[in-house]
Amino acid sequence: MSSLTSVMSIGKSGLSAAQAAIAVTSENIANVDTTGYSRRTVSFAEAYVVDGSVGQIGSGVWANEVQRNYSQYVENQYYDQATLRDRWESLYTNLSNTESLFNESTGYGLSSTLDDFFGAWEDLVQSTDSASSRTSVITSSQTLISTLNEINADLITQQQQAEAAIIQQVSEVNDLLEQIATLNKQISTTSADVNALLDSRSSLVRELSGYMDINYIDNGSGELTITTQSGQTLVDGFTSFNISYDAPQATADIKSSSNFNGQVYFAGSDSQEYTLEVVQAGAVTSGAGAALFRVSVDGGKTWLKDSDGNELHVAARNEDSATEVGELSVWFGTGTDSDTAPTTSLGVGDKFTIVPTRALYWNENTSTKENITPVSDASGVLDTSRLTGGTLSALCSYKDDYLGAYREKLDAIAETVVWEVNRLHSQGSGLDNITEINGTYAAKHDNVALGSNSSGLTFGDKLTAGSAYMYIYNESTGLQVTSDAIEFDPETDSLQDVCDALNTTYSPYLSATIVNHQLSITAADGYSFNMGTDTTGLYAALGLNTYFTGSQCSDIGLNTAVTTDTGRLCAGHVNGSGEANEGDGTTASAISDLLTTKVSITTLRGGTVSETISGFYSGLVSDVGADTAQAKYKYSYTEALASDLDDQQQAISGVNLDEEMTNLIKYQHAYTAAAKLITTADEMMQVLLSLKS
Repeated sequence: MSSLTSVMSIGKSGLSAAQAAIAVTSENIANVDTTGYSRRTVSFAEAYVVDGSVGQIGSGVWANEVQRNYSQYVENQYYDQATLRDRWESLYTNLSNTESLFNESTGYGLSSTLDDFFGAWEDLVQSTDSASSRTSVITSSQTLISTLNEINADLITQQQQAEAAIIQQVSEVNDLLEQIATLNKQISTTSADVNALLDSRSSLVRELSGYMDINYIDNGSGELTITTQSGQTLVDGFTSFNISYDAPQATADIKSSSNFNGQVYFAGSDSQEYTLEVVQAGAVTSGAGAALFRVSVDGGKTWLKDSDGNELHVAARNEDSATEVGELSVWFGTGTDSDTAPTTSLGVGDKFTIVPTRALYWNENTSTKENITPVSDASGVLDTSRLTGGTLSALCSYKDDYLGAYREKLDAIAETVVWEVNRLHSQGSGLDNITEINGTYAAKHDNVALGSNSSGLTFGDKLTAGSAYMYIYNESTGLQVTSDAIEFDPETDSLQDVCDALNTTYSPYLSATIVNHQLSITAADGYSFNMGTDTTGLYAALGLNTYFTGSQCSDIGLNTAVTTDTGRLCAGHVNGSGEANEGDGTTASAISDLLTTKVSITTLRGGTVSETISGFYSGLVSDVGADTAQAKYKYSYTEALASDLDDQQQAISGVNLDEEMTNLIKYQHAYTAAAKLITTADEMMQVLLSLKS
């Protein structure tokens, strides 16, 4: 009897095992299209054995556990490639939209607009007194301004759209991190089957890798740690951290040997970070003895140069005499008050980081956070201490590194056109002599050297030492009265010094005054004047007798003195005899030649290059096309790698219906055989019982 009972027990265990296998196989078949589902299999183990007269006899089979078919090793490799794939896909999609802004094939782009603008000046050479030719110059100028405005506005719109997407994705990432931490806890504390929870967590981690590059660390017992590849902890067991997209700010990194207790402050905006490092110890002061610092826009890998090619050193000033660095005004104050200059001195090696745009931060706690915004060097290589993958990385790079660089180059074109045209126009003569002229560019201080970083003069860095001529005429006779020049040195001479020099040199024929930090010149009754040769750039920098106003795409405009009186448009010049040859076309010809003349064009990222304006713009268009093509290639490459790894994972964890149907038949036969075994044992038992009766 005992052996028959054993046979029946073995059959029962076979039924249970086959039933479990059929149930798991059924679940696989039902979830064949469920995203994130990993195929399950039942592992079987032989039940305990007993000693018998013929040896050890087994007691059947156990369904040991339901196993989840999944390779974390393959998945970790997938994370690495998928995060790069998603970065390049996002960049390619966005850059393709940007590329359309620089489409020159229609014939209505900036390139043709520049041609028309300089062509109008060339036409003016042929008929300098023609009202229609002068109007044509104004019209082509307005078209150029409108084109620059529109392209810049479109780039700003794309930056704003990228920023909105970043804000949305930051919220989504933080939600994912909380869900993963919650699942960690559920997996660690539940006694039920956790395969479904593991699938859910794996899906969330895979989704997270699309936003940012991550490291996956399995701590055992169901607990998981996730960090960025640069080391910031995102999830640690049951605890999740968060990231944020914060407002512009500045931070200090003071050397332990320094006693400086102040902070750096700034005004203005830019799309790139500024690193300031003190190279000469000293005080924060508007006078002599100020500390000097150097400036980097790639995290300290390279340092900005001055116009002579030497490392740029900038004086540490207080708010009243803030220095201009790139697109920013920078000064130092106390830790609690930007208006008050620190009483302690800066030490060599003290560093300050200015982030003048919104940026991504990893938050360790309420008081400690770390900037993780992607940043690249001049060659485009990403800093591995920041984010390098995922759509968040792509959007930040797109907004700051790509669109920021395009806007900077576009502004450089606008600035160069303004400066070069104004430089020539300010030394020219119109159809009539001038009796009053008002400067269009203001300094910040009347008594600070105009070439200083603290002057606030838009084109102060363009000034050089030399002479600036002016010619005075008697209105009644038309004869020249004087043709003296003032001597100017941008390193020492202030706006007030220039005003005083004009009054001293040309009195009593004209008077110069300063109104709202702008220079105005008025001829005395019965006299008029013209501007002459200016080797210093002073007239253009102060906006005297200039054509354009502003200095970049967002504020470029035309001088109202010219638009209200086209006679003030300067086509001619004052000859060596002091005669105003308004009809010789010298100035108009020089301006039209700017289209093919190499000039100095400066950007903060690229430094100063010698290039034609049209050539520089063609380079910008080529950059946009090359960036888009590179993003497309890298997306295709990383997509192929990620797809191959996903296929490998699917081969392990994916449900194959043919295989499952085979398994179903196998387990069905096993179930039938186990049932037959029980039936056989029952029949044997009935025979045995009948013998006893």
